[in-house]
Amino acid sequence: MSGQSKMIDTELVKNALGNAVANRGLQDGLVFHSDRGTQYSSRGYRHVLDEFGITPSMSAPGCPYDNAAMEQIHHRSYADIDEVREDLFKYIELFYNRKRLHSSLGYLTPVAYRLQKTCA
Repeated sequence: MSGQSKMIDTELVKNALGNAVANRGLQDGLVFHSDRGTQYSSRGYRHVLDEFGITPSMSAPGCPYDNAAMEQIHHRSYADIDEVREDLFKYIELFYNRKRLHSSLGYLTPVAYRLQKTCA
């Protein structure tokens, strides 16, 4: 799963999931939450989730709030794909994983939650 796609398609999300698993590993009870996009509901993507033992979870129909922050990229102009990657990295790794509190994680950030589980 190391190819690159410039389209928001099944191959792109399969590659992203493969990269996440390679970087973070797998843990029991892992859940992947997404919106209801066709790339996430595709047979190929569901098959990859099954192979990794990851439980899929999707937003409720008509509930777009999960993606509100990421959709802000449509309001910005990028010179090239590297600027897009940098912006997404900053959002995911510097804000979402390190600063944004998640009620489902006991109001911890994903990094704090993972560290708590690792050190326990």
